[in-house]
Amino acid sequence: MSSDPWGRVDETGTVYVRTADGEQVVGSWQAGSPEEALAYFERKYEGLVVEIGLLEKRVKTTDLSSKDAMTAIGHLREQVDAHHAVGDLAALRVRLDKLVELVDARREERRAQRAKQSDEARHAKEALVAEAEELAGSDQWRAAGERLRALVDTWKGLPRLDRKSDDELWHRFSHARSAFSKRRKQHFAHLDAQREEARKTKERLVAEAEGLSKSTDWGVTAARYRDLMSEWKAAGRAQREHEEDLWNRFRGAQDVFFAARSSVFAERDAEQTENLKLKEELAEEAEKLLPVTDLKAARAAFRTLNERWEAVGHVPRDARPKVEGRMHAVERALQEAEESEWRRTNPEARARAEGLTGQLQAAVDKLKGQIEQARAQGNDARAKKLERELEGRQALLDQALKGLQEFGG
Repeated sequence: MSSDPWGRVDETGTVYVRTADGEQVVGSWQAGSPEEALAYFERKYEGLVVEIGLLEKRVKTTDLSSKDAMTAIGHLREQVDAHHAVGDLAALRVRLDKLVELVDARREERRAQRAKQSDEARHAKEALVAEAEELAGSDQWRAAGERLRALVDTWKGLPRLDRKSDDELWHRFSHARSAFSKRRKQHFAHLDAQREEARKTKERLVAEAEGLSKSTDWGVTAARYRDLMSEWKAAGRAQREHEEDLWNRFRGAQDVFFAARSSVFAERDAEQTENLKLKEELAEEAEKLLPVTDLKAARAAFRTLNERWEAVGHVPRDARPKVEGRMHAVERALQEAEESEWRRTNPEARARAEGLTGQLQAAVDKLKGQIEQARAQGNDARAKKLERELEGRQALLDQALKGLQEFGG
């Protein structure tokens, strides 16, 4: 018979393990010596020690689920309880019990962590909903639209809540986005309607201005032209593709009339020369408004200067393009500043800017061809007139190209 502190082998080859409840049969050994029998079952015990140690490490250092951990513990406990090994089986049970306690503690930690994450996700989504609902009433169409898109991306990165809470918050979030989109669509539809109404009004004003261009009733017609100009300004801007053409026709009709009147009132040349001096001073004051730093203040100041300009009266015809060109350059700069702000809130602005640029480029190319043709025909007067018109169109093209660059194209 052979034995060690935890087990023995009797004369029949039966192997026993000692426990607190007495000896338990481990198995029968007939293949060799009693020492070999004890060594075999002791190795089985060491195998259990190794398996329990590995499981302890997995529980402590990996994300092994509580369910899988308890299944593994149960499997090891069955092997320990089966008494098929020689060693301190009670110690193994103690380690398995402690391992159960550790798994329970980890389960609670994970439950608490999930609860914390869920709470944080809830607060985060509630904050997104609150911001979206605030943005729904914004008039900063571009900035608010971009921010709402960013909020959607943030929402997608957050964990889901329980279905009821998540659906309720998403409904509010989606409703806020829809409300903003609806208001933005209505806003731009209203702008388009206003510009269409302005186009119709200016078409009527152009028709009347062209009808008056051959009038010789100088005083009454001049007064009517001033009224037409006031109506023109009050009408607002038409669509970009119509505004310039309408203005050229409107201004051209006035030019025809006032040119005829000027030829009749040649004696007023001295007065017009004085007017030129005053307008040059006003143009100089207007040029000091550039570059535009405070659009509202600059527009108000220019409006005052323009009223004074209109009150001055006419200047000599040959000097008018230059002095008016100075004022128009300031006005274009102010319009560009306004339209730059407008473009930032108008998703259709890029296409319109590209269209206008193409139209202006075509007009410039056409004028260049006409100038070359006039020179070839020896018509220097026409060539010079076309060159002055080319300067204005080129300036407008340069402004349009500059505006297009703001879109990165």
